[in-house]
Amino acid sequence: MSERQPIVILACMVFQELFKRHLPPDLADEVIFFDYGLHRVPGKIASTLQMQLDSIKTPSLVVLGYGLCGNGIKGLRSGIHTLLVPRMDDCIAMLLGSRQAYKHQFAETPGTYWLSKGWLESGSHPLKEYQEYVERYGEEEALWLLDQMYQHYERLALVAHSQEDLERYRPEAQEVARFCQRWGMRYEEVLGSDRFIRRLIEVAQDLSKADHEFVVVPPGQEVRTEHFL
Repeated sequence: MSERQPIVILACMVFQELFKRHLPPDLADEVIFFDYGLHRVPGKIASTLQMQLDSIKTPSLVVLGYGLCGNGIKGLRSGIHTLLVPRMDDCIAMLLGSRQAYKHQFAETPGTYWLSKGWLESGSHPLKEYQEYVERYGEEEALWLLDQMYQHYERLALVAHSQEDLERYRPEAQEVARFCQRWGMRYEEVLGSDRFIRRLIEVAQDLSKADHEFVVVPPGQEVRTEHFL
């Protein structure tokens, strides 16, 4: 029997609790979580992950806890490794449990601004942007800029994978929601699912179980946008 290939997990911190809950002991040789704030500048995601990938000297199965994330992982080179990548546009679909669940939400309300614990903790939401823009441009210009960005949204939705997290982040989410009433957004909460993270861990243990929900990037190749179409 051949020796098992080392498994390394590189994931957004928004999934830290889920991985800790479901990851079997000793499955992964290394698990690294990255700050939510990387999403605020998508270009930083690929460069940060690439640096980490290049530092792993033993050929490994590298499991990414990231979707395409605004093309944030586009161009990521596998090098000597095999990459297991969620075929998801972003972390919201992963938090909801599947791409199908995300499509259902999109069909119900296309104009949804999603909030999660990651976005709240990294300070990436309309209220925080307003505060930053006021300092930079003044009140009138700040509101004009935000109007251009958010006037077509109908709903602000907080998504979390547990009732406990919904309750924990509700006060801050509702504060953002009150600000977003400027554009007529209603506030809703959506309880997500740990299904996808459990599937990701299952496939990491046996790549033959990878289906349409996953992209497997062999050594010497890179993540391409076409993988997610």
